[in-house]
Amino acid sequence: MLCDRCNLTIEKGEGLELRGQTLCEDCYMDHLSPSRMFDPWAVYTAKSFSDDATAKPLLTAQQKKILEMLKETGGIDFEGLAKRLGVKTSELQRELATLRHMEKIKASMRNGKKILVLW
Repeated sequence: MLCDRCNLTIEKGEGLELRGQTLCEDCYMDHLSPSRMFDPWAVYTAKSFSDDATAKPLLTAQQKKILEMLKETGGIDFEGLAKRLGVKTSELQRELATLRHMEKIKASMRNGKKILVLW
């Protein structure tokens, strides 16, 4: 059986039903808890942790790769970043939302296209 959203193979009995679709666990969770790039409460919380001089934000390996790639390229669009990293878009959206909340990245318009850049 295949996930109706990402076409991942699902073991029999492992699929989750949602509004007439059979989804894998990742797609089901993405639907129930979508990432939000612009969440004032998350930004406030991330900033309050960074105000503590002893606290250092812990970045995942993927987040470090994203920041390095943005530094190297000077900015890249979402699709290009996903392609270079070889990750699912939902996974990348979550990582970008986290980095945005920490005010590590932001979006900028260049030639009418949204580009991700360092803060």
